[in-house]
Amino acid sequence: MRVMVLGNGGREHALAWRMAHDGAQVVVAPGSDGIGREHECAAVDLRDHAAVVTLARARGIELCVIGPEQPLVDGLADALRAAAIPCFGPGAAAARLEGSKVDAKQFMARHGIPTARCVVVRELGELSAALASFELPPVVKADGLAAGKGVVVAQSFDEAEQAARACLSGAAFGAAGAQIVLEQRLVGEEVSLFAVTDGHEAVVLAPAQDHKRIGDGDTGPNTGGMGAYVPAPVFDADVRATALSRIVEPTLAGLRQEGRAFVGVLFVGLMIDAQSQPWVIEYNCRFGDPEVQALVWGASEPLLPHLAAAATGALRPGVVATRPAATVVLAAAGYPGTPRAGDAIEGLQAAAAVPETKLFHAGTRHDGHGFRTAGGRVLGVCARGDTLPQALARAYEAAGCVHFDGMQLRRDVGARALARS
Repeated sequence: MRVMVLGNGGREHALAWRMAHDGAQVVVAPGSDGIGREHECAAVDLRDHAAVVTLARARGIELCVIGPEQPLVDGLADALRAAAIPCFGPGAAAARLEGSKVDAKQFMARHGIPTARCVVVRELGELSAALASFELPPVVKADGLAAGKGVVVAQSFDEAEQAARACLSGAAFGAAGAQIVLEQRLVGEEVSLFAVTDGHEAVVLAPAQDHKRIGDGDTGPNTGGMGAYVPAPVFDADVRATALSRIVEPTLAGLRQEGRAFVGVLFVGLMIDAQSQPWVIEYNCRFGDPEVQALVWGASEPLLPHLAAAATGALRPGVVATRPAATVVLAAAGYPGTPRAGDAIEGLQAAAAVPETKLFHAGTRHDGHGFRTAGGRVLGVCARGDTLPQALARAYEAAGCVHFDGMQLRRDVGARALARS
């Protein structure tokens, strides 16, 4: 099968590797220097839907897999389907579950899906009364897309107010923060649940746990993700059954009822409370990164058939098994603020030589002599093993081989799972 993966980050590198591993002929558009070392890349502007359709037709593509959220929110999947090109990714109407936090919360309220109480704020004049309606400092969420950084888990009401004002004034996220959601803070363990779906049936992937904050012990500002592991032990069989019956199935049914059936991977960010009950924190309309890196590296069976079946409406329900796997993200100096670019990256060959490891390029460029940093999250160092401790040990061994000035990484990926063992 000829597959085109659309995007240029670590998620797309991981998806391209998995599709090729599963037997596909892969082209990545636009791709990157790091991805281009393993797969054919084709230059294209993902904002130009007509150009993407033309490229797919010229290459005889049988399946397009859209990686990033912005093209999905912008309707790229709709354009591909209109051109009779099979596409794994939701249309714009369904992708609003990620594109608008307000839309997502209103959708959950309409369909009785368990989530935290919230207040929508559209004007600065509404802020004081909205904050006063919470007993504890609320979580502040920008409504629109903010590259995974639009959420502030406030530790005080002053912090919540400052974050809210930065959004509403346009200083923090521009138009994405023109309206915000103030949300009751949920307590428990977070899990990333991924369901590959054709809008009716679902294939559930291994539960993952992401590490959003920049520092060890979940300290510092939120990032796009500093590490992840699979499977997350808090997501046991009982939690899985509840999440499917109370969240995944009603979500898919609700979207069908509203005329925006979801085709692609539905990401549900869950909080598992002390009573083992799952609550929805957020929806995403694509694979989360870095979770997808651990998922594809650890998966014990091919993923391509499920993605192709979802795109063509022929999916059969199931669960994809996985070996324990982990991703440790190596980030540039200055991240998650303004990352520094151009630092030389050393040790890639040594890292790749560690058994059962794989490096996925997220923010790198090649200057003709070697790789340099070119983004906030630079590399995802993945490893798998017979046990999670073994996978984590390999990932950190490989990460220890890599060096660039100002390199940041978390040293506690998987700590919650290890504490349970």
